[in-house]
Amino acid sequence: MVEINRRRVPGWQLENNNLIESAGALIYCRSTNRYLFLLRDKTKHTNTWGLAGGKINKNETVAQGLYREIQEEIGIDFTKQKIIPIEKFTSYNNNFIYHTFLIVVDSEFVPKLNSEHKGYCWVNIKDYPKPLHPGVWKSFNFNTVIDKLSIIELVI
Repeated sequence: MVEINRRRVPGWQLENNNLIESAGALIYCRSTNRYLFLLRDKTKHTNTWGLAGGKINKNETVAQGLYREIQEEIGIDFTKQKIIPIEKFTSYNNNFIYHTFLIVVDSEFVPKLNSEHKGYCWVNIKDYPKPLHPGVWKSFNFNTVIDKLSIIELVI
């Protein structure tokens, strides 16, 4: 008989009812090689720059929640666009997960901002606007993401 050594992995849970899952999209314009960032307003982190996205509802998949949040925040329906996973951040206590995706567009557009935002910019990723939203800053490994995006830009 083979004995299996089972050990508990710290922080691992089969179910986590306290889990908060969010997603954001880097929207990349192929013709200008620039990315869309949004300037927060009237929120906990006013005057910081972030991505289109937000909290995933319990009844949604990550993709459904991402598409809904983008529609709410910039007024554009991207459900026909492919989303490319870039990074997944999990907090040290496993209570928060943030998914970062890439969406590619052919030309820059003027987003129809909701009340959560008061401005936007299209910039080269290496020249990202500052200060970044703390959630983006904490969950976004910029050197790794920039390396991934550089490779993706070559093939899309």
